[in-house]
Amino acid sequence: MMRVDIIGGGLAGSEAAYFLLKRGYEVHLFDARPSYQDGAHETEFLGELVCSNSLKSKRLDNACGLLKEEMRQLGSLMMEAADYAEIPSGNALGVDREQFAKFITERLLAFPSFHLHREEVRALPEDHLAILATGPLTSPDLLNDLSSKLGVKNLSFFDASAPIVKKDSVDFSKAYVKSRYEQEDGGYINCPMDKSEYFAFVKELIGAKKALVHEFDTHYFEGCLPVEVIASRGLETLRHGPLKPFGLETPEHPKPYAVVQLRQDTKLGDYYNIVGFQTNLTYPEQKRVFSMIPGLEHAEFLRYGLMHRNSYINAPLVLQNDLSLKVLPNVFVAGQLSGVEGYVESAAMGILAAIHVARRLEGKGFLKVPRETIYGGLVSYILHASPSSFSPMNANWALLPMAKKENRDATIKTSLEAMRAFAEQVKND
Repeated sequence: MMRVDIIGGGLAGSEAAYFLLKRGYEVHLFDARPSYQDGAHETEFLGELVCSNSLKSKRLDNACGLLKEEMRQLGSLMMEAADYAEIPSGNALGVDREQFAKFITERLLAFPSFHLHREEVRALPEDHLAILATGPLTSPDLLNDLSSKLGVKNLSFFDASAPIVKKDSVDFSKAYVKSRYEQEDGGYINCPMDKSEYFAFVKELIGAKKALVHEFDTHYFEGCLPVEVIASRGLETLRHGPLKPFGLETPEHPKPYAVVQLRQDTKLGDYYNIVGFQTNLTYPEQKRVFSMIPGLEHAEFLRYGLMHRNSYINAPLVLQNDLSLKVLPNVFVAGQLSGVEGYVESAAMGILAAIHVARRLEGKGFLKVPRETIYGGLVSYILHASPSSFSPMNANWALLPMAKKENRDATIKTSLEAMRAFAEQVKND
């Protein structure tokens, strides 16, 4: 039985392991947790998410929703886990994070040929095949070794996560349950603000004390900005972004000026995530400022928001078409480290890296992902973008040729047909 090493137990590493195990390979997965603390993860489970809504939309007319369906065609473990752990989230694919990660861990451990090593890898292997899937929070030692072998510096941006509160600490004399535009689920709690409450909140938010981040700079990922950064761009910016009140009116609250939403975070419905409140405020300031939100005056915070540095490689400069490193062809790169942004996109690259590894071991030629798919668009971007301005990319319609809104149905159909053909070739070739 041929062996493949996988470094990193996030979604990308888990997806790669699952594909290879089903293919009959012996997989040794190295994950530094729990002895190594990266500042964002909390459990020992593989495939752990930071937020319950990290998997984004489940609609096919959303680019990330289409990517998930493409992954399902390739036998995605993430999608199996999401089906098992799904919680009400409107059009979003929300999951109970603990059940989701536990499902992934137990599914992999059920394979006799799967070996989990709880240890940190500090240097890339040079004499055997491996998939590097350590993600944006890769340890400093391994990042330094990677940079040294590549001969170029790794890149980075700053990302943040949102706080989680206990449902039974929310004041429902002020808050109410409703999904935007009547999506018919009870997965959202709404905290309405009038005009004076909103402006008082924004003023305190902008002036609140921020946590110190060594090496801090202003290179954020625009898709996940800290709430205080959004607020600093204009007093009305938040109420046209994460605090928009549209579609949340009720007879008791006919015209809220702004609405803070809380999204269900567990299947039991006892924990809720404050939507769009990724932040770099200090913990005491989060408690002080977020307690100004009507209904959260006495909220019990189970987790405060935090900011962390996300690292990635300059993929167009250092990767080959099969996601292996030009200077070290035995190492394949998957996940966010490869230059995609988001859990779904990272998991997708995990499957693809495993496909390329299997084909190399089986003496088969390179198999290109169809360009008509979101998958293909992501791969094309990370391989062919300008190295001088390269930054992580998430799933979006601009990645596809001729993906105009008026042709969306045809684009979706073409993409799924192309992916079905690709999946069949992967399976049977």
